[in-house]
Amino acid sequence: MAADASLTGVLLLGASLGLTACAATCMPFIGAWTLAGAGGARAGLRDALSFLGGRWLAYTSLGALAASLGDWFLQTLRSGVGNALIGAAALACAGLLLRPSAPHTAAALCSRAGRAGLSSPFLLGMALTLIPCTPLATLLTTAAASADPGQGARLGMAFGAGALLTPMLALIPACAALGQRLRAEQPWLAPCLRVGAALVLALMGWRRLATVSATWATLALALGATALATAHLRQRRRARRVVIPIAPLARP
Repeated sequence: MAADASLTGVLLLGASLGLTACAATCMPFIGAWTLAGAGGARAGLRDALSFLGGRWLAYTSLGALAASLGDWFLQTLRSGVGNALIGAAALACAGLLLRPSAPHTAAALCSRAGRAGLSSPFLLGMALTLIPCTPLATLLTTAAASADPGQGARLGMAFGAGALLTPMLALIPACAALGQRLRAEQPWLAPCLRVGAALVLALMGWRRLATVSATWATLALALGATALATAHLRQRRRARRVVIPIAPLARP
């Protein structure tokens, strides 16, 4: 009975997070991605499910790890590793949007990233579970007190299931549909949406990293910008190599 009560409690705790702070904190990240992708409501729904699936898996894993590692794990999370991972994920998404010859649809971006072992909405969902907040701290403390990885995982699953009750299920597809409409009505906006969203993600990523170390945050941003500039220069050089076909000589 006590275990059932704990599961019910963390389920309600997760729902309180999903319906309030979760949407306000996460939407700038995933909203920028789907708006730039402009894939339409259906692609936006896929992104939403991928994003929320990443969150659910992360909460389950966090519960199991807290139960296994106890206070050491809780202290590690408090040290700022969560902000570092969120910042890195946001910068990675910004890089995907700005890389040369990047497709303009979120679905295509996710497909290409998936072949490289990455899925940006899924990654963002996992990383954004680490935003410090009272409900997450309560979940991890409860899981650590159980000292049972199986129970910790169940607590994390229940918390994640509650967090799935979020207005982002409607807001993310709405962002993707808005991006698609803007691109259809004003085609010149497509690159502006992509670059603008990438800049927003890069800025938010830098700010998260800066809470850990401003020096490392600036260095990561500079290295990312250098890598992107190098990739664009290489693409331009390849484009200049025009092969001129030689017509066959006419027979007399």
